Amino acid sequence: MAKPNKTSKKSTKKSTLKQPKTATVAAKSAVQQVEKPDPELSPSTQMLGYGYNPWWSEGSVKPPLFLTSTFLFKKAEDGEEFFKVALGKKEAKKTPGLIYSRLNNPELEILERRLAIWEKADAAAAFASGMAAISTSILAFCRPGDVVAYTQPIYGGTDHFFQHILPQFNIHPLPILPSQDPVKAIEALRDPRLRVIYVETPSNPTLQMVDIGAIDKARKVLEKKLNREIVYMVDNTMLGPVFQQPLLHGADVSLYSATKFIGGHSDLIAGAAIGSSKFISDIKTYRSFLGSMAETFTCWLMMRSLETLEVRMRTQQANAQKVAAFLQSNKEVSRVFYPGLFKKGSIQDKIRRKQTSGDGSLISFEVIGGKERAFEILNRTKICKLAVSLGGTETLIEHPKTMTHSELDEENQADCGITDGLIRLSVGIEDPKDIIQDLKNAFSTVGE
Repeated sequence: MAKPNKTSKKSTKKSTLKQPKTATVAAKSAVQQVEKPDPELSPSTQMLGYGYNPWWSEGSVKPPLFLTSTFLFKKAEDGEEFFKVALGKKEAKKTPGLIYSRLNNPELEILERRLAIWEKADAAAAFASGMAAISTSILAFCRPGDVVAYTQPIYGGTDHFFQHILPQFNIHPLPILPSQDPVKAIEALRDPRLRVIYVETPSNPTLQMVDIGAIDKARKVLEKKLNREIVYMVDNTMLGPVFQQPLLHGADVSLYSATKFIGGHSDLIAGAAIGSSKFISDIKTYRSFLGSMAETFTCWLMMRSLETLEVRMRTQQANAQKVAAFLQSNKEVSRVFYPGLFKKGSIQDKIRRKQTSGDGSLISFEVIGGKERAFEILNRTKICKLAVSLGGTETLIEHPKTMTHSELDEENQADCGITDGLIRLSVGIEDPKDIIQDLKNAFSTVGE
């Protein structure tokens, strides 16, 4: 990206904090060639300033919002250079210059640098939604005839994309059923068309975990047998990036619905892909032409949210642990799905201990009495808001079978353990006593 105008030695003596004089210069210089992330500092600390210097923008402590579609070039030669880099015709020796906000802009680049820190990655790409991140990433690597193998259950929108949209491009979905051991299922694959392995862990909504590292080992064996690169993607929305980092366990691309915990306030829609420069570069190329990037104000909001990400997620987790314990003791609840309640020594518990540093704040539980009883409880909650989505500061409650996972057919829902009585709870930052009392009230008034 273009460097700020250099001040003369004479002017430097007058002021060592020379600021850009115009909004145009500020926009050009808002993001510069920056130092690499400091390994001695925690990600949470670096969320408050990494990738930005206040003196590039009139001393503004926070990055200003650049509401512009296009950026000035100092000279025609710069424009030529920037476009060569943007189109992949030339490798950038330093940060690419600003051209047009569909390609790059200050907010987008600062945000992406900060996102990459969480998984010690080279790069990240921000998107207009979680589905934009997923669909763009898949299309960046798959061609007609290719196969995408994926574990179930996964988010209903992702499942619909795999089952109904990809086949229109002659890209074939290959679901790995919950009844199958995902590692053994991958090891058994011999289809030479296999191009992507896609995992969501913990799964939505039953919170079952997949061993990321074991899948990576199986993938590498397959690559040798098939003599083909297989791209390994993990949807890390449910625990990441604070409690789980798939890239550290062998994944190529870590995907997020940034609407959830990263955004964290239920006031934006966004997505993200994090990985090595090799993979993110290809993804960004497709993003540029599909136009699926996150817009400027969304990026600005996400930078705000990243500053409190760990604080929020740890508070939500502490609350969820108390709520899960209450639900487990409730006689009207037949099963509770929560990582912290996995049976000690079980396969699920071993995976949890191996690849995560926390249990998160998502809980699913099954009530006795099926859909009718579940709906009565859902209609009685007040603090727990009846709405889809998750990861926001408020507690959200919903019915997966008829809402978030209604796109799956009944047979698939049954295979995935999505029953009539299943309720999903995204625990927020309210006082946990109030959340529990709200649930007690909802249970106690059932049938009245």
